[in-house]
Amino acid sequence: MVSRRAVLAAAATSVAAGLAACAREQTPPTPTPNPQPTPTPVPSAAARPPLPPETVAASRVPQDLRGKIASLLHVGVVNFDDALAKLNAGVGGIFITSWADPAILTEPWRNIHDLRAITGRAFGVSIDFEGGRVQRHAQVLGSYPSPREMARTMDPAGVTATALAIGQSLRAHGINVNFAPVLDIDSAGLEVVGDRAFSADPTQAGVYGAAFARGLRDAGVAPVYKHFPGHGQASGDTHLGAAVTPPLDNVITHDLPPFARALAETPAAVMMGHMIVPGLGDGQTPSTLNPAAYDLLRTGSYPGGASLTGLIYTDDLSGMKAITDRISLPGAVAAALSAGADQALWSSGVGLVEAIDAVELAVREGRLPVERLDAAAFNVQLQLVYAGY
Repeated sequence: MVSRRAVLAAAATSVAAGLAACAREQTPPTPTPNPQPTPTPVPSAAARPPLPPETVAASRVPQDLRGKIASLLHVGVVNFDDALAKLNAGVGGIFITSWADPAILTEPWRNIHDLRAITGRAFGVSIDFEGGRVQRHAQVLGSYPSPREMARTMDPAGVTATALAIGQSLRAHGINVNFAPVLDIDSAGLEVVGDRAFSADPTQAGVYGAAFARGLRDAGVAPVYKHFPGHGQASGDTHLGAAVTPPLDNVITHDLPPFARALAETPAAVMMGHMIVPGLGDGQTPSTLNPAAYDLLRTGSYPGGASLTGLIYTDDLSGMKAITDRISLPGAVAAALSAGADQALWSSGVGLVEAIDAVELAVREGRLPVERLDAAAFNVQLQLVYAGY
């Protein structure tokens, strides 16, 4: 295989030879011009105004049903070849799992930047990188304090600077979505929350969460607030089984203020958690599958809330028993998209064809309105355009 250095050297030699040949040519006498009408200048392509983001996004939405469905799926990958296969199947995003081969972040010719060059299209690349105990592939991307430690030792500007450094490292390695910061409040002593939360105080959690999101955004990485409508008061860990929060009135008072504050200060995407909230919809369905939870988030119908225009991701649909003990993966994907998710996330990455089949069946049976599918697909592409992809 010809190396990149050899190609560049050959190109440089060719250019130098051409310049030398030009130097040997004698400059001909300048002819006396005849008066001619001045032509009307034609604007170059570079001078034309850019297309509106909405126009670009609409042009990128797949037109076939299965392609459109695939663009709403965000799946875990384990290495370069796995990622390429899933991108070739049309997924809208890939998730760099903790068990992925870190070579996908660094290996020449076989990294995330090369995936973009090979596929020739925009897509999301996400990771969990909060700082502290949740910072995947820190040996490559760097190590940073936990959110609790940041809030204890830094002011909001310091948190923004730290998140900027995190974002710059992620972006340099091809990652453009970070499933952080956590806006849960640490009020129930849950191990799954703990020092992943900035504070037990809702106001502080919102202020520091917004500051962290600003740093990521300034680095060109999309922040994702999590886990709406709040995991801090839940009865348990959704990784291990069903988790129930206090009634909706209590959640609105204690868990939603950080989301209201952060979304007002630094608008961003949001991850929907798997908690069951009594009084929200039927009060028995995990929020990721509950249309009432998406409606609450999208409309901002809570104190200080505002309508959300960014993406809504599900929490992991394959690795958390709050979902897997209840419904199959294909069924969960179809139910989440029907409920209001823009990106159905699952870390295992298995069952892609079956998931597309399930969503297609939901559309054909009228359980998932095609308008909901169209809106989500457009929103996914629009956020990529806004991010510069």
